Amino acid sequence: MYDIVIIGAGVSGCAIARDLSRYRAKVLVVEKEEDVCCGTSKANSAIVHAGFDAATGSLMAKMNVEGNRLMEQLSIDLDFPFRRNGSLVVCTNEEDLPGLQQLYDRGMANGVPELQILNKEEVHEMEPNLSDRVVGALYAPTGGIVCPFGLTIALAENANVNGVEFRFQTKVEGIKKKLTSFVLHTNQGDIKTRYVVNAAGVYADVLHNMVCRKKITIVPRRGDYCLLDKNVGSYVDKTIFPQPTKMGKGVLVSPTIHGNLIVGPTAIDIEDKEGTNTTREGLDDLIAKASATLKDLPIRQVITSFSGLRAHEAGHEFIIGETDVKHFIDCAGIESPGLSSAPAIGVMVADLLQKKMHLEPKEDFIRTRKGVLHPETLSMEERNVLIKEKPAYGNIICRCESVTEGEILDAIHRPLGAKSLDGVKRRTRAGMGRCQAGFCSPKVMEILKRELHMDMEQITKSGGTSTIVVGRSKKVDSIEDEASVEDRSNERKKRISRREKHAIL
Repeated sequence: MYDIVIIGAGVSGCAIARDLSRYRAKVLVVEKEEDVCCGTSKANSAIVHAGFDAATGSLMAKMNVEGNRLMEQLSIDLDFPFRRNGSLVVCTNEEDLPGLQQLYDRGMANGVPELQILNKEEVHEMEPNLSDRVVGALYAPTGGIVCPFGLTIALAENANVNGVEFRFQTKVEGIKKKLTSFVLHTNQGDIKTRYVVNAAGVYADVLHNMVCRKKITIVPRRGDYCLLDKNVGSYVDKTIFPQPTKMGKGVLVSPTIHGNLIVGPTAIDIEDKEGTNTTREGLDDLIAKASATLKDLPIRQVITSFSGLRAHEAGHEFIIGETDVKHFIDCAGIESPGLSSAPAIGVMVADLLQKKMHLEPKEDFIRTRKGVLHPETLSMEERNVLIKEKPAYGNIICRCESVTEGEILDAIHRPLGAKSLDGVKRRTRAGMGRCQAGFCSPKVMEILKRELHMDMEQITKSGGTSTIVVGRSKKVDSIEDEASVEDRSNERKKRISRREKHAIL
């Protein structure tokens, strides 16, 4: 019997888990995918919104502004990348300038600090690559950019170190309300718990409607994105938004925390809760809209495109709190600015449960966490010392992002470690560069095979049935032959390692 089960290991679920780990309670997070951060939390704009867009007085506005305020200290405590680069909402028509004043007034009412309205000369001086059509802008210095993988994984690891359990590839297929508890029917067996927190993203309505009398509907809203190469990452410094519409904040152009440039998203309501395929129409649409606010957009530098799903609720409001079924807590409709709001959502839900359950604080709560060590952040002297002590940090595996074997080993063996190619990618960026894993995948697979004692046929891209090797083209006749093949492979790796280490030094 668990005290609390959280359904969903996205950024909201992991934020709740981390804040609940401050208290003495038996907490479990269940996730239908093979890792944390596999849904909406992995495919989004990676923007920390300032908070001027949401309706004044809404829970969405309150969580956005508070989440933005908490993000900087959280990034220090949990060691994930975050930067306040600021954001601009640009106006391309003189007649629409009053709309900027409305956004300014709303932002001030929401408690957003330091907002400014810039004239044409001021905004073009700030961002020279803006379209000549831009006649003014709303400037929010507190807007920021973050690594969504880094944030979610950091929250999950810290929760796990503080005692929260995680079960992956565990899909909740039914929920039965008992007198003082719930039974969750999953593909991995039944789980009993006193409280349920429903943080299941686009599936939150499915789980809610299993037990609650008042039904909700979550519509998957697909957003297409293009990611551009790092050589154009400085095309803009601020996050550039057009003036918003009823469908959302529009197609933005922004640097990423890792030095790329991101363009997107579109906003297309669909029925398929797994419909993350991009379309030619969607990508053409976002490129056209982005080009309306910027001149000479370097779109030919695209290295990949992707799409994500926002959990859109008809009222365009977060649904957070106890439902009409006692002890069943919703955290639903968490669309944009959900990533920005996650730290505040975690605090809100944890406080709610602490009061209802009279949870006692832990005296031994571990507040901080260290992320994967990236040698590129070290001085050359420090890097040489590290490589001498741990030679794996001198073996480059991903050439595009300069990711070493040492980083991959760390990603695999740390709390809630990577078990797939995408798991490694989200923790180290191996495979996120210009070649999009074309060269490093076989090397990463060899490391996963060795460290997790898996067969190549068992290694997946992202869990489930996403296997990469489907069979062997040459059968090894004996154990002796297999050992010989392994010896030759190891000798080749040593030669490569020596060459690469020499090149680094």
